[in-house]
Amino acid sequence: MGARSSSSLFFRSWLALTVSVLLDLKPSACRSLSGSRPNILLLMADDLGIGDVGCYGNDTIRTPNVDRLAADGVMLTQHIAAASVCTPSRAAFLTGRYPLRSGMVSSNGYRVLQWTGVSGGLPPNETTFAKILKDKGYATGLIGKWHLGLNCESSDDYCHHPLSHGFDHFYGMPFSMMGDCEPGEMSEKRAGLEHKLNVCSHVMALAAFTLTAGKLTRLVAGSWTLVICSAIVALLCLTTSYFMGALIVHADCFLMRNHAITEQPMSLQRTTALILKEVSSFVKRNKQGPFLLFVSFLHVHTPLITTENFRGRSPHGLYGDNTEEMDWMVGQILDTLDTEGLTNSTLVYFTSDHGGSLEAQFGNNQYGGWNGIYKGGKGMGGWEGGIRVPGILRWPGVLPAGRLIHEPTSLMDVFPTVVQLGGGQVPHDRVIDGRDLLPLLLGTAQHSEHEFLMHYCESFLHAARWHQRNRGAVWKVHYVTPMFHPDGASACYGRGVCPCFGDKVAHHDPPLLFDLSRDPSEAHALTPDTESSFHQVMERITKAVEDHRRTLSPVPLQLDMPDNIWKPWLQPCCGRFPLCWCDREADP
Repeated sequence: MGARSSSSLFFRSWLALTVSVLLDLKPSACRSLSGSRPNILLLMADDLGIGDVGCYGNDTIRTPNVDRLAADGVMLTQHIAAASVCTPSRAAFLTGRYPLRSGMVSSNGYRVLQWTGVSGGLPPNETTFAKILKDKGYATGLIGKWHLGLNCESSDDYCHHPLSHGFDHFYGMPFSMMGDCEPGEMSEKRAGLEHKLNVCSHVMALAAFTLTAGKLTRLVAGSWTLVICSAIVALLCLTTSYFMGALIVHADCFLMRNHAITEQPMSLQRTTALILKEVSSFVKRNKQGPFLLFVSFLHVHTPLITTENFRGRSPHGLYGDNTEEMDWMVGQILDTLDTEGLTNSTLVYFTSDHGGSLEAQFGNNQYGGWNGIYKGGKGMGGWEGGIRVPGILRWPGVLPAGRLIHEPTSLMDVFPTVVQLGGGQVPHDRVIDGRDLLPLLLGTAQHSEHEFLMHYCESFLHAARWHQRNRGAVWKVHYVTPMFHPDGASACYGRGVCPCFGDKVAHHDPPLLFDLSRDPSEAHALTPDTESSFHQVMERITKAVEDHRRTLSPVPLQLDMPDNIWKPWLQPCCGRFPLCWCDREADP
């Protein structure tokens, strides 16, 4: 009897203590979640490799501010972009949907939007998290890179503009930073266009010369019209080639504030200071909250514009310098939150739009990022190095500091997470592929809601992964992989970016199978001889892919021709076209 009473007393004491601990710990988080809605600050680097960040294993590039975010928050170790290049990845991030659903992909090799003056872009009927939060009373801002289109039918209809997709305020580049924004050895499109124009001028000049010789020797009859036209075309091609660099700089490398162009072309050395000033101004203006601010860095995309204070500081050359400056910018933005007393009321998220570019090199200089132990990089639809990115979230007093989550998560998950935190509702009239991260972040859910993730290259499915929760395995199959060049290389050197289709990709039957939980570098493909469950895994993933494809609906592809070619009538210009020049940033 005494033993039973003692046991009962012990149990009641233990239960009381447990309840008191739970009551003591949980309400702080509950108050934060059920009280005033948080400010939301989203930070996205451009082309940053996961292996370039200290908290993800780099010990030679200094990223103390990003590392501080990770130490004070939650770090996602299997955070996946929905595409391995800019435009489709960012479309998926903003909408929570695979980019194929919104048409933000191509089928003919045009991987991203090619010019500012194109008619393609994020369709007006797509719903972004900014649009939902704006309707819920949030002040919404985007500062930095957009690259999701601008106009549809005229140079000022702004159908794809950030202000048409839920942002109250926009300051930055409507296009993207690129090597062509600064004269030099790095070029995304200038060099290719110059080559084509030079070929054109040579062919037409040869045609004019041949026709002239034929006329003079009376071997060719008819008028001189064809000769004159050939000579004029040759001269036009030669002249356009000569001025191509300047044309691209004026057409694509400019800054806007809302609908107004403020600087065309950009003065690159002062852009970093202007962006930080704009971030500080937005935060101070809206500190009474709530606000959603998406800071889309121009760093670390080529041409790696880096201020003098950071040049020569990193052992990894200009790329390392640019990465360290980006980290310093993160620190400046976090300091602004501290100064304004907003740190504890702001959810901060840091990521990259996709993996680092391995092909961004010239001579012995590497201008792209490092993807750590992961195979491949930017532009490779399935290999892990192109799609595994940093994922860090901090919300003091709500999210546990120093927590690591090894579950599969996606950039698309930001959409439902911030929508629900802001008091909105995830749309029910369309498929949303993202999943709310909050239960995973708080520890109330053990596993990610993603059982399967699909990995596209343009409109082509290259790979798929299956999180087999009961075994703790993450299986990944590759249906298509790019052929690296030259033989034995780890990327498509000399091609700019790896292709998605054609004779430069390999189709695998049976597909390549990897267990990422044991082989994250995708170094050893499994076979029926080395993996007893090979066929069962293949069958399960095949079924998931079939189910996924049944959820797709045909939509116009925004990155295909003719929506992705330059149209002069869509070109934004702060002067009388084609004399596009202004510097309103220098005005008092």
